[in-house]
Amino acid sequence: MNVLEWVEDNSIIAIVRLDDLSSSVDLAKALRDGGVTTIEFTLTNPDATEAIAKVRDALGDSVCVGAGSTITPKQVEEVVDCGAQFVVSPVTKRDVIETCHNHDIPTIPGAYTPSEIQIAWEMDVTAVKVFPARNLGASYIKDVLAPLPHLRLIPTGGINVKNIADFIEAGVFAVGVGGALCNPQTIAERDWSAISKSAEALREAIS
Repeated sequence: MNVLEWVEDNSIIAIVRLDDLSSSVDLAKALRDGGVTTIEFTLTNPDATEAIAKVRDALGDSVCVGAGSTITPKQVEEVVDCGAQFVVSPVTKRDVIETCHNHDIPTIPGAYTPSEIQIAWEMDVTAVKVFPARNLGASYIKDVLAPLPHLRLIPTGGINVKNIADFIEAGVFAVGVGGALCNPQTIAERDWSAISKSAEALREAIS
């Protein structure tokens, strides 16, 4: 299964944005055990590349691991070297997308308005991250897809167990979920069963 099929099949991308990534392998195992097997480590933490490499080495093909908050071509080079399987950005930058194409790695740029989303899509990207989606809601996704049904959209921001089904029903390609899956306090307490239960709850909400 390639990355495109993996992300679509799993539907949920766990976004790991933490100050401390020392427990990245344990966190990834907990997410996987709960049924969420697509994981994005954001480059807002300089240790993200190391975390990606460790998770890929420890969990192999049982997870699909990418890099988020990627905003420069140099960062693309770095995450490719550490084994990232896809690249996500909060914005649309041609040089970042072209560098991903040069390395044949799936790229998911961020956009907000219908025009921005379509322009990003025309750069031959894997999907478009609709960000921030917190205040948009599932109806926005449905409205965008009505005239633009060819798009693959991944809304991110504010998605949780209460609204994830609405986004799936609106026709998204996948969703990005951060705090509802990777609560910093829960991770600091190393309560891996709670992380797995959160993942299971999200999966059950869309089953």
